[in-house]
Formats: sequence, C-alpha cells, structure tokens
Amino acid sequence: MKNWIMSIVVASAALALPASAQEVAPEEPPRWSIAIHGGAGTIRREDMSEEREAEYRAALQAALDAGSKVLAEGGSAQDAVIAAIVIMEDDARFNAGRGAVLTWDGVAELDAAIMTGEQREAGAVTGVRTVRNPILLAREVKDNSPHVFLSGSGAESFAADRALEFADPSYFITEPRVRALEGVKARELSVLQAGDNKFGTVGAVALDSAGNMAAGTSTGGLTGKRWGRIGDAPVVGAGTYADNRSCAVSATGTGEYFIRVAVAHEICTRLRIEGAAYREREREAVGATGADAYVSNIFRVQRAIVDEVMAEMAALGGTGGVIVALPDGATFFSFDTPGMYRGRANSFGLNEVALYADEGN
Repeated sequence: MKNWIMSIVVASAALALPASAQEVAPEEPPRWSIAIHGGAGTIRREDMSEEREAEYRAALQAALDAGSKVLAEGGSAQDAVIAAIVIMEDDARFNAGRGAVLTWDGVAELDAAIMTGEQREAGAVTGVRTVRNPILLAREVKDNSPHVFLSGSGAESFAADRALEFADPSYFITEPRVRALEGVKARELSVLQAGDNKFGTVGAVALDSAGNMAAGTSTGGLTGKRWGRIGDAPVVGAGTYADNRSCAVSATGTGEYFIRVAVAHEICTRLRIEGAAYREREREAVGATGADAYVSNIFRVQRAIVDEVMAEMAALGGTGGVIVALPDGATFFSFDTPGMYRGRANSFGLNEVALYADEGN
C-alpha cells in the first residue's frame, strides 16, 4: 500500500512538468515548486514589440530565479515568495512598488499581503506611499504585529519602527504611469474603466521542501483610483490565500469582483472539500482505472474546480487570473484575459515563463 501511495504522489507531481519532461518518471515528488505572475490583461503578440516582449520575459525570469534559488537552497516558501515579489516591485514594468499606477491625485498608493499555509498566518498593508517594498512591510506585520492588516500612515509608522527602507514618493512615479493617468482624466473614464486594460499586480505562490506553502501579492491598484480605494490584493481570502491543506493562491484582475467572490479562499476551500470527496470516490475505483488514471483524473478535477470559481467571478462581470500551487508540487494558472505575465519552476528542473494565452500552461 505504501508503495502504491508513493507512486500516486510521484505521478501527480510529474503533472507539474511539460509533456517532454514526463517521459521519464522521477523517483520522488518535487521537493519544491513556485509560480509567479506579473498581471493579466490585454497582452497580445500584435501589440508587443520583440524588444518589449524580451524585456518582460527577462524580468519574469529574474523574479522566478530569485524565488527558485531560495527554495533550491532549502529556504522557506515565504522567503521564496518575497524574493520573487521584491524583484518585481523594484522593476518599473510592473504595477507594484516603483512603476505602480497613480491615483487620481497623482500619487502611488501601494498594497501588499503575505500568507503562510502551516498556521494560516497573514500580514497585509494598504495605502502606503513611502515604503520601498510593501511586501516586506506585509511580512513585518505578519511576524511582528498583533494585527493582520494595517493602512496608510499607521502602516508607515510601523514600517519605521521595523527599520524598513523608505523612498520619496517621487521614486515610485514613472513617465508611462503619468501619461496613463493623463489619458484617464482626458477621457473622463470611471475608476473601474481606467488604465490600459492590464492588471499589473504581481504575486507568487510556493511550496518548500518542508511541505509548507505561502502566497504573496503586491500592487498599486487601478489607474485613477479615488477615495482610498482598496482592491483584492491585500485582502486575505480575496487576492491572497495559503493553506497547507489545499493550496496557495495569488490573484490579479478587477479587484472588486475578486473581493465579492472571495476568490482565493473559495479556490482553497473547494480544493480541500470537493477535491477530497472526489479523491475518495476515485480511490474506490482504482482497481479498475489504475493509478495513472486516478492521478490524471484528480489533476483534471483540481483544474476544473479553479476554473469554475473563476467563471463564477466572470459571470458577475469580473476578469483576471490566478496562480495556484498545490501540496503535491503541481502549479498552474487560470485566467480569462488574452494574456498573463507568468512563470513557474520546480525541483524537477521545470523553468518557464509565458505571456500569451496560447502558451503552455
């Protein structure tokens, strides 16, 4: 029985690999895995120059490599997630940290959250304007505050207490974001229509060699947002969630809808409850189907559960995507936009980045 169970775990982990890498079954499940995203939206080949595409792929690869290095050296899922997100917060191509979109008043207001799956501990911040890396502040809230969620000047006071690095508000502002805000104002679009049809939120999910999971997300929100608007990224259960019993999720998209559906938590809950029920039914039939069919069916059902939650959110009017990591080492993406900046890697040697919807997933 023990050998049969291990064969299922091994086969399930292999599903995290591209087809070419599944030709020879590994002798053990992945010791670690990671997935990242840099936002989803109207990302099409015809709109992307070769140079710009190469820059985005290189930026994603740098973030993926930073997180992978932590995991390959035996580091924690939380540290890997943060390492990847810090790289993207510092890269002006993404809507997080430097390069974040601007509010109606022309400033960057930054949000971030981190969550670990072992004890479901979390930290989140919103509306910060001078903390260079909001994801590092979210970690400090999680590890060194009695609270889960801090905002605005209070969050920045806490950052000062924790000796985090600050930056002048001008550091976060880039010319492309200034032009985007000017365009929004010129067209007099509403907040929910604003921007360039991309949701540049960044995030990462990971499984470490100890079997623990983590998820993190960081964003500047929506171009032209007003009145202290808060999206889903820093809301635990909406845009960020991790639970060792089921999965780790980071989201990007129209935050109001992700909040209403509690997308990240809903995915993890359904995977834990519906997935377990399906596994039990399939296990009873394993004599007829065989272990390979069992594992294939389980993975298919897990994907279907995630896609179903995303479809329910889309039916309300939302759009965007999620990255998901599972306890068996599998990672995958679900999005309903023309593209999503994304990447994934694991201890089998999988290492890939993608931009468009028709690239491998």
